[in-house]
This record gives sequence, C-alpha cells and structure tokens, in this order.
Amino acid sequence: MALTDAARGRACPGGCPDRTDGHDERGSTMIGVDPDRLDDQQLMKELEAIHRTRHDTLLHGSNDALHTHNVRMAQLEGEYLRRHPRRPVSAGRTREGARDRGPAGVPPA
Repeated sequence: MALTDAARGRACPGGCPDRTDGHDERGSTMIGVDPDRLDDQQLMKELEAIHRTRHDTLLHGSNDALHTHNVRMAQLEGEYLRRHPRRPVSAGRTREGARDRGPAGVPPA
C-alpha cells in the first residue's frame, strides 16, 4: 500500500503541529489509563471488561479495533502478571493436568 505525502509527514514541510498529545498516533498511543497506575480493583475491572468484549471484537471488529484490543489486553494482562508472579495455577489448567483428564477432557477410568 502506497503512503500519501501526509502519511509520510511531508504535508507540512515547514513543520506540523505536534501530534504526540496521545490522541491519534496509531501504533504508539496509550489506550486508556496506563495499567501500572490502576489499583488492584481497577485493574481487575479493566481485565474483566476486556475479556467480556474479546469474542465480539474478534468476530465483528475492524482490524484497527482488533489491534487496539490486542494491545490493551496485553498491557493489562502483563501488569496483572507483574503484580502476581506466583498466582495460583489450577492443576487442570496445566499440560500434565490435561493429560490426566484423557482425550476430550474425559477423566481416566
């Protein structure tokens, strides 16, 4: 896809207004509040909301919406994992636990 002069930054050779105010710089914009500034309750609320909207965004969102969703989800999940590196892991959610269930999730006899 060819870039326009404006997309290449050539539209204002004498200098353009600074667009780094965090409003519309695709690929570098912070989406929402920086996760490390959220308290634990706010972080969980954000994680619950993004997981709730994930399926619909995947199926029906534009490519830009899906990209934005991916970036935000990674930010929030990364912050959660940073805060909870030793979070409890259910045995059934591990490879060994899955093998113990047998094929198609059926427990061994």
